[in-house]
Amino acid sequence: MTSTETTQTGGKFTWRFTTPVLVGPVLNPINTSMIAVALVPISRDLHVATSVVVWLVAGLYLASAIAQPTMGKLADVFGPRKVYIVGLVVVIVAGVLPNIWHDFSAVLVARVLIGIGTSAAYPSGMALIRDQSLRLDRQTPPSLLSGISIAGQTTAAIGPVLGGVLIGAFGWQSIFLVNIPLAAIALITTLMWVPSDKNRPARTGPAPTLRDIDPIGIVLFAATLASLLVFLLDLHVDMLWLIPVTLALAAALLWWSLRHENPFIDIRMLRRNGALSRTYLRMLLIYFGAYTMMYGFSQWVQGSAGYSADQAGFVQLPTAVLAAVTSVMVANNRRLKLPLVLSGAIPLIGGVLLIFLHASSPLWMLLLVAAIFGVPQGLASVSNQQAMYRQAPGEQLGTASGLSRTAVYLGSILSSAAIGLAFPHSPTDGGLHVLGIAIAVIVGAAALLALVDRSLNSPKSERVGEALQPK
Repeated sequence: MTSTETTQTGGKFTWRFTTPVLVGPVLNPINTSMIAVALVPISRDLHVATSVVVWLVAGLYLASAIAQPTMGKLADVFGPRKVYIVGLVVVIVAGVLPNIWHDFSAVLVARVLIGIGTSAAYPSGMALIRDQSLRLDRQTPPSLLSGISIAGQTTAAIGPVLGGVLIGAFGWQSIFLVNIPLAAIALITTLMWVPSDKNRPARTGPAPTLRDIDPIGIVLFAATLASLLVFLLDLHVDMLWLIPVTLALAAALLWWSLRHENPFIDIRMLRRNGALSRTYLRMLLIYFGAYTMMYGFSQWVQGSAGYSADQAGFVQLPTAVLAAVTSVMVANNRRLKLPLVLSGAIPLIGGVLLIFLHASSPLWMLLLVAAIFGVPQGLASVSNQQAMYRQAPGEQLGTASGLSRTAVYLGSILSSAAIGLAFPHSPTDGGLHVLGIAIAVIVGAAALLALVDRSLNSPKSERVGEALQPK
């Protein structure tokens, strides 16, 4: 990002501004992925059943899915810098908790707090970038947007590797401690170098109030997601009553959002903005495949193929490397259709290959399958973020960015349900084959959705962030 490393007085984004904006958003993806290789060690050390330890994943999913748009809404209304700072403090507290309270409850609480705290970073960061673009009266550099995506994608991909190394050397508690230095760096640089919210570009309309937050909409949204998550993670006949409850809550959320002047979830905007709604749907489908591979494959490698936690992390190293390389290669790409079609088509091939794996498969075959999933992760991360940034209304960018992460976590929640169905007691070859079929079908649908989406046929000259400029 050399083009951005000039002084702000010259109308450019400086490295001082970009540093905290890039560091904070890596906290959520790295925590999402590191836990993949920690579930088995935590289960053994704390004597917790597999069906219970999965709530460490689900707890962060649920907290993040709800908190991402909530933090984005707060950032839009009260200022992204304030929200960002509070979130980073929460992360630091959560990183300490499991190391002073050695109990599963503490680990679960820490994961929920991490989900809430890290959820402030991405939507706040996107809102900070928008404010800086307007403040400097210039377009947002594509390299900065891609940098956020690359940083998040790379850390998510290396999470299992890093988690395996930390667990092997220091125990599973170390995956929580790693949050402290990262959050501290982001916190200090934000306090030093990010402009105060008092210097935000002028906001049109009346001063923000509690009504602009729409607490009723937030509660209905949270209740709907919580009900859905509990049902998906416990798919038994005696939980079927949650289906009408979830539908009723969703209907109430829809009714409220259509009648509220400034709703938490702007249904009217999503209905008008079909391109943005389709981007959210693609993200849900694509990340269903990514997280099913990350968690399901990792559990199978440890539970069926017989590898240790650190070895399982290294098996997914090709995913990390190729995801990072691909993200860099498409960082400045302006055409979105081909990358988004490929981000769904390539995992379809990977899903088919999973069907041919078994516990005695050679290591090279496991590495090959892991590598195949790296390229689409890089393509999807950069291209979907650029699509969302172009399509989202500027005044709602924080909320829209948060909703994009909610779409990712809905894909993760569905992934957890699929893994639970495929591995009801322990990972098996047959269960892995079922997951391979699910990945091929669902992520293949994302490729088809991108292929027929005319809104992705943007001219090559379209500049990222153009929708954010004042009319």
